[in-house]
Amino acid sequence: MGRRLVPLTLDSLSDLPVTCRSCVFWELDQVSGEAAVKTGHPELEKESWISAVLLEWGSCGRIAYVDDAPVGFVLYAPPAYVPRSLSFPTSPISPDAVQLMTARVLPGYQGQGIGRTLVQAVAKDLVRRDFKAIEAFGDARWKEPGCILPAEHLLAVGFKTVRPHHRYPRLRLEVRSAISWKGEVEVALERLLGAVQKEPSLRPL
Repeated sequence: MGRRLVPLTLDSLSDLPVTCRSCVFWELDQVSGEAAVKTGHPELEKESWISAVLLEWGSCGRIAYVDDAPVGFVLYAPPAYVPRSLSFPTSPISPDAVQLMTARVLPGYQGQGIGRTLVQAVAKDLVRRDFKAIEAFGDARWKEPGCILPAEHLLAVGFKTVRPHHRYPRLRLEVRSAISWKGEVEVALERLLGAVQKEPSLRPL
């Protein structure tokens, strides 16, 4: 099988699952996000967000392909581009970190190291940009698929809690630690992948 990772662009945005292409949970504040959904065109807001980040900051995502079929992706950006992050009680994201917004892998391709490769690609990109860490808001009471990743599974793949909270702790992964990940982290990533059973297309990393 031929594998490749490519930066997310406006041309490749269509390779994301429909639900992800039209999701603006992180990209807009709550009021704007609800308005976008009511108008029936949240995918246009998503495209506009990707365009603005690409122009002002650069690449904000990676897509994994196997034999030219998209099988997973990761989306990340500095907190200044992620309005919803300000609504969390454990914000803000540290100034030396970039926020992991979401990451998913096609169910049929789990267990092949694709999730680990995606996160490592983010880490390598951030090292080049002089960022020290990836941070994410976790859901400590996670019960079903959503836009916020389960905190316990983020901890299982190497994230550390930097600001505890009963519901939405903020977690951090040093990028150099992610780059040096070895095979044993695959078991923990499988737990994170396997935590989501109801998602019909791509599952959270």
